[in-house]
Amino acid sequence: MHFLFYCVDKPDHAHVRAANREAHLAYVGGFKDRLLLAGPTLSEDGGGMTGSLLVLDFPDRAAAEAFAADDPYNKAGLFETVEIKPWRKTLPAN
Repeated sequence: MHFLFYCVDKPDHAHVRAANREAHLAYVGGFKDRLLLAGPTLSEDGGGMTGSLLVLDFPDRAAAEAFAADDPYNKAGLFETVEIKPWRKTLPAN
């Protein structure tokens, strides 16, 4: 099942994101066989990162929650909120 992860950074935590970015990218890269898409959300001017959006395939919610809990960004206290939702790709069909 696909799961959407919508994570919002705490205000004034850009330094936490920067300090943990390489570890986060390496961690997510370890799931590339499950990864559909991933990237940061941006400020309105596009100049700053404000959170993360990822879609990955996991067998169940427990596995999705374990993935989120072990994310270096989450462990570092970057996120104000983390939403995990089951998701179905509809379009494009391929």
